[in-house]
Amino acid sequence: MARMFFTQELQKLQDELLLMGSHVIQAIREAVAALQQGDLEAARRLIAGDREINRQKYHIEERCLTLIATQQPMARDLRLLAAILEISTELERMGDYAKGISKIVLFLNGRPTLEVRPEFQEMCEKVLEMLQRALDAFVGQDLEAAQTIPQDDDEVDACYNRLNRWLIDTILAHPERIDQANYLSWAAHNLERAGDRVTNICERTIYTLTGEFVEFDAEEPAFNGRS
Repeated sequence: MARMFFTQELQKLQDELLLMGSHVIQAIREAVAALQQGDLEAARRLIAGDREINRQKYHIEERCLTLIATQQPMARDLRLLAAILEISTELERMGDYAKGISKIVLFLNGRPTLEVRPEFQEMCEKVLEMLQRALDAFVGQDLEAAQTIPQDDDEVDACYNRLNRWLIDTILAHPERIDQANYLSWAAHNLERAGDRVTNICERTIYTLTGEFVEFDAEEPAFNGRS
């Protein structure tokens, strides 16, 4: 009976994690759309909506800690709960990246004087595809997928590098646009960092399934609107 209860609670937690992931995916997609369209209203709504993602994270954390305290899981079950805690934190940080991009829309006053290049959309769609696959790999305990998804981050990095080269060329040609270029660079950086967070989720999945620690990336800071 106790094992059945524990299994049911784990399933509920995984369902909540997937729901949180879907909210993060939506937030990032809408933040990039707001940047492309200069949509101030959408940006403000997304900034306010980040609180719901934070709430989901703390709700998942509370349920995980309750299960650990009351069920005293061992070995792989404990690693699974620790992974859910860690992945919810990664998702919350990705929500912060969507919030950061939305803040950039406001800083640009909705009307960037620079083109929002197609690479922004390419990066966005690739990161969100990777995120959905990574969450599915975790819930489905798909080790092979968790090991291969991080390779796709190279495509995200390639888009990011192209954008940065274009922004540098733009600054050199039009120094008066340096502020707009810097903001767009931070928006691109937030998407690139979101791809790194997906890699972290895959690393945690591998550890949960095998007990083996792997590391694909090093971490860098992201724009959050604070100095």
